[in-house]
Amino acid sequence: MRWYREQVLPRVIDVFCGMAEGDPCRARVCAGLTGDVVEIGFGSGLNVPFYPLGVRSVAAVEPSDVAWRLAEKRVVDSRVPIRRVGLDGESLPMPDASADAVLSTWTMCTIPDLDAALAECRRVLRPGGTVHFLEHGLAPDEPVRRWQHRLDPLQQRFFGGCHLTRTIPDSLVSAGFAVIELETFYLDGAPRWIAADSLGVAVSAP
Repeated sequence: MRWYREQVLPRVIDVFCGMAEGDPCRARVCAGLTGDVVEIGFGSGLNVPFYPLGVRSVAAVEPSDVAWRLAEKRVVDSRVPIRRVGLDGESLPMPDASADAVLSTWTMCTIPDLDAALAECRRVLRPGGTVHFLEHGLAPDEPVRRWQHRLDPLQQRFFGGCHLTRTIPDSLVSAGFAVIELETFYLDGAPRWIAADSLGVAVSAP
């Protein structure tokens, strides 16, 4: 399983998460980003083409060396300076109040200790900093939820610890953020048990 997790899964995620159906969502979640951005779960750099002009720099947090190699061309071609700063969203190697925004797309489902990662996001954000998030999680419809609970153990086993049943907006609120924009929907082109998405912006509450 280690070989699969380290060598195969990043390539599977690059293909699956790189489907064209997700591009409009990536554009929307990146809209409004400005200044110095921390992207947790940078992956193979699929968000790079959607960084708006206001972004000054991106600090990429990515545990997979394979994913980082897959991102190489996107990083080199990016007009925004991108540097890999760490491997783990639960412990960001950055000073307090050093970032204007955090970007996370289909990442918070896999972080083992999400509360710790969100606490780190609050720590590195400057006053008024925001989290732009696009995440899948627990569906709004009970029949879909039942399937999610059944499939969650298999999902975690074969997709790098990915949880189907997290409610990311609630986790953000519990971590001290105020969710100021939120849209929930099913992403086209994927089964509903994995396509129940939340897209929004949260600000660090005083």
